[in-house]
Amino acid sequence: MELDLKQLGLVIRSIATEKNLSEDAVKEVVEQALAAAYRRDFGERDQEVRVSLNLNTGDMDVVTVKTVVEEIEDSAIEMTLEDAKKTNPKAKVGDEIEIPGQVENFGRVAAQTAKQVIMQRLREAEREIVMNEYQDKIGTVVNAIIGRVEGRMVRVELDKAQAIMPPSEQIQGERYHPGQRLKVYIKDIERGGRGPQLLVSRACPEFIEWLFRGEVPEMESGAVSIKAIAREAGIRTKLAVTSSVPGVDAVGTFVGGHGTRVNAVMSEIGDGEKIDIIVWDEGTEQFIKNALSPTETVAVIVDEANKKAVVRVAEDQLSIAIGKGGQNVRLASKLSGYEIDIVSDSAEPTVPKDAEVTTSKPLGGQKLKRKDQLEAGLLSAIEEHGEETEDSKEEPKA
Repeated sequence: MELDLKQLGLVIRSIATEKNLSEDAVKEVVEQALAAAYRRDFGERDQEVRVSLNLNTGDMDVVTVKTVVEEIEDSAIEMTLEDAKKTNPKAKVGDEIEIPGQVENFGRVAAQTAKQVIMQRLREAEREIVMNEYQDKIGTVVNAIIGRVEGRMVRVELDKAQAIMPPSEQIQGERYHPGQRLKVYIKDIERGGRGPQLLVSRACPEFIEWLFRGEVPEMESGAVSIKAIAREAGIRTKLAVTSSVPGVDAVGTFVGGHGTRVNAVMSEIGDGEKIDIIVWDEGTEQFIKNALSPTETVAVIVDEANKKAVVRVAEDQLSIAIGKGGQNVRLASKLSGYEIDIVSDSAEPTVPKDAEVTTSKPLGGQKLKRKDQLEAGLLSAIEEHGEETEDSKEEPKA
């Protein structure tokens, strides 16, 4: 293979422009490839060969680097002091000596080796450049196109890069197909043996927050904000919101007129996932009550030291409080940061030391009666009313 370095310089500049890489980066890749080709045709596999290109003059310098030792164990990388002084009279043991080499063309196999190295290193360099660009986009939502679906692994095409969406980052029950357009949250850049890899998600809580940012302009001004999110992707999400402006309804702001804002978010994540928007409260007891919405609680017993809470509810509210498969209480626990235990109002609660208790009472301060108590009272009233009616029918004798 006749080596035209001036032509090679033009190719390097062209590749640098096309791949959006620096000329020095491309030049370094080509030099490494030529060093590999030199070892293939003129040297030994373990040799350290360095190639330096001068793209302006068209010159190429090749040197083989060896270490000066007293006794040679590997002739590919070592040389004696006597031989070293032939190249550098001031050489001493431990020095690295550069032995000049000269080559004007390579064999077919060596040329093929150089080509493979160049293509591989260019792909690695290009990927590294792209990853650096997306480093600043971590934590944002971008538009994407599904590239390939490999089993449960989904490969996603972004503007300039490819990303992966593993099963753990997918919405449960959501189906993907090549060419499908959707939004994804750029979660992280993983660096492994195969180089940097972009990781995207549709299942993380941050994805929900970013979708609401696009629908609720009041979040940008700080009038309303999201204080906490608990999510089981594809099933249910609980959102705790608050307002910093007096008179502004935080929940209403996020729901939107006729539910337009929350519906827009649900259309992106799928109708299978329900969204509960609740009011955030500084008081732990009240916040736990809100988090268990739509459950009507009777009392909340908080153990601050162990981050636990016991919530008492009426018998007919137990299933609502716990939710299907424990979903409601589980999400409420994530949202509040407390381990929540739901008990019936008829059960005798265990009150931890220093625990605070709040009780929900109906209007008038009267405690709600249980169903069986109400029924018994109603029957008693009917019987009494019946006896009075019978007595009234008996007229006194003249």
